[in-house]
Amino acid sequence: MQFPDYDFAAHHVEVRPGIRMHYLDEGPRDGEVIVALHGNPSWSYYWRHLVRGLRDPALGQAYRVIVPDHVGMGLSDKPDDDVNALPRYDYTLQSRVDDLAALLAHLGIDGPITLAVHDWGGMIGFGWALSHAAQVRRLVVTNTAAFPMPAGKPMPWQIALGRDFHVGELVIRGFNAFSGGASYFGVERRMPRDVRRAYVAPYDSWRNRISTIRFMQDIPLSERDRAWPLVAESGRRLHEFADRPAFLGWGLKDFVFDRDFLDGFRAALPQAEVHAFDDAGHYVLEDKHEVLVPAIRDFLDRNPL
Repeated sequence: MQFPDYDFAAHHVEVRPGIRMHYLDEGPRDGEVIVALHGNPSWSYYWRHLVRGLRDPALGQAYRVIVPDHVGMGLSDKPDDDVNALPRYDYTLQSRVDDLAALLAHLGIDGPITLAVHDWGGMIGFGWALSHAAQVRRLVVTNTAAFPMPAGKPMPWQIALGRDFHVGELVIRGFNAFSGGASYFGVERRMPRDVRRAYVAPYDSWRNRISTIRFMQDIPLSERDRAWPLVAESGRRLHEFADRPAFLGWGLKDFVFDRDFLDGFRAALPQAEVHAFDDAGHYVLEDKHEVLVPAIRDFLDRNPL
């Protein structure tokens, strides 16, 4: 299947028995490494403009950009999590962190990297960084979290519906409501039809939408939730990355990762370079890629590894 502006070679690695992860690996093998992590309900397609903008030597230094599709997302396998499923996958934050470690080990990436994150990619990436902090030399952070929900902040009802209510799973898995809705409401600039179709294409059946709901159900709000220890520890240690160059690109119309989350990153990373947009939403690289991709490339060029 062809997707607009997604002219990348497909790669796969078996991150656990019988379960393959799809990933992009673009640019020169000896280039400075960018590891870009998407969230829910998107996939590696979110990063396409940045990949194209960083791999091209005609634009300056060429970077090596590695972008996985998390298991259950994008072009990766979408296993069941039923107790009797073979293969079976446990859709938890720790599983995502372990998958990322398996991918990077497979590629032999044990040197310095730039960590680029969006949405759940922030919790996955910083969860991995808890045990690989020395490798993380630069940060590119877009509309995400790496710490628990700010105190007193309510969970948006659209997310709570999927996280806490059975009817939410029926709607999301039955009608692709989350992926389809995000393709409309996650942007301020309307997506072209073929781009919107690309965003939702991997989630074309009840079975293939399992990860979109499991991500929501894994959102950590208290110590009772399985993802809480990783996210809480990430939040406690986020300030340890304040001595590294950081780029914050933010769509302020995001109804989840809004200005409060941006302020959380600014407090932990006070030297960060901030690009915030009043006219951009959750998928900030859709709304502002013409501005953000050159700005990120300039940031990387000015802060070499």
